[in-house]
Amino acid sequence: MSKRGASGTRFVFRLYIAGDAPHSAQAVANFKLICEKYLQDCHQVEVIDVLKDPLSALKDGVLVTPTLIKVSPAPPTKIIGDLSQTTKVIWALGLGEMKHE
Repeated sequence: MSKRGASGTRFVFRLYIAGDAPHSAQAVANFKLICEKYLQDCHQVEVIDVLKDPLSALKDGVLVTPTLIKVSPAPPTKIIGDLSQTTKVIWALGLGEMKHE
């Protein structure tokens, strides 16, 4: 489900994981917390398991997991890792200046 925030901006992400690998599970959990805090109702996240859908990973140039791709708004951004460095993740995604409640 996708929603738009008060500003009308909708963020779309793809999170590539490898099954239930520990770093993949951690990336999912960390990104869920980031979305809850900074994006609340203005995001859409597609979680793609490269073990089940390797062609999507190839199409997006994903060579390692976990990898998060911000699809929109432009510019596209890729972050590799378990997303545990929250401050770096939010700045890399352009969320550092967004206000949150």
